[in-house]
Amino acid sequence: MARVRKAVTIKDVAGDAGVSLQTVSRVVNGGPNVRPQLRDKVRASIERLGYVPSLAAQRMSGSRSYIILAINDRERTLADWSERRGTDWVDQMLLGGILTCSKHGYRMMVELVDTHSDHVERELGAAISALQPDGVILTPPHSENRLITELLAARAIPFARIGSNAPGPGIPLTMGDEGAAHLATSRLIELGHRRIAMIAGPSQYSLSAWRIDGWRRALGDNGIPSEGLLEVGDFGYESGTRAARALLVRNPDLTAIIASSDQMALAALEVARDRGLNVPRDLSLISFDNTPIVRFSQPPLTAIDQPIAETVSRAVEQLIARGEDSDSDTVIEVAAALVERSSTAPAPGAA
Repeated sequence: MARVRKAVTIKDVAGDAGVSLQTVSRVVNGGPNVRPQLRDKVRASIERLGYVPSLAAQRMSGSRSYIILAINDRERTLADWSERRGTDWVDQMLLGGILTCSKHGYRMMVELVDTHSDHVERELGAAISALQPDGVILTPPHSENRLITELLAARAIPFARIGSNAPGPGIPLTMGDEGAAHLATSRLIELGHRRIAMIAGPSQYSLSAWRIDGWRRALGDNGIPSEGLLEVGDFGYESGTRAARALLVRNPDLTAIIASSDQMALAALEVARDRGLNVPRDLSLISFDNTPIVRFSQPPLTAIDQPIAETVSRAVEQLIARGEDSDSDTVIEVAAALVERSSTAPAPGAA
């Protein structure tokens, strides 16, 4: 008959470390008045014995819940999941959040809220009441929804705003969108391109404007005009198709397109093929996101890799470290990177 492994308790840790139950509890819960040497001794016993603190016990020990709640856009997330588009925003968000929360004895939970709903306050209020999170992470477009930010501020719940640098409560974090668009555009200019278009995202996302600014700045720095080279989509494939067609009809001499999402970039790739253009010989493409699907397109797409996991990890760290004093005027920027693949090449006729 198999032996059932006995769960390690706080008493086991106290006995192994030679300290009181209260000392172990203070270490587990991050309490004050524990000497560093004693704290290290208790943590060593916790690691050696494999002790996992009970979340219920932690919550009973004080006012904290040890839960960080991440709020994501309901409509867009469900659409991506149901249509199996290959996006991995939520995966990367969980990767960064879960690992960082676990390191500090916290748990991360995700709620989907419709930012356009008339009941957004009721939906979010119900989730907060049920979970009583110690902190909330808002992702775009929720990070700039005043109904949400004002509700959290009114309830004195610390929160981080990803993709927002507007003044107001909470901790603002960005992924360097303006700099990333400038980087992508500058790389195309280095390759000899002078007719570089952009398919931007919708205006309700501040990052859309930031990317346009970066694109225009890079062009302006090199004396290259941008007139007639901008179209706006909604991050989806169909809008990318419409935008790419409009750009190529209006600019038959176009040699490069930067798309503000992988879906719009894939649409531009298909439009180019329909028009008999070879990518990258006739037209170079750069995408934003760098989701798994762009590695397997033909050709694989050069893309701006957004540091989603790292940004969410930083947000968790800030919320845990700052506690209730979470407001900040300093924007935390986690820079994106350019991953070059086979969809970019020297401009036609470039030396």
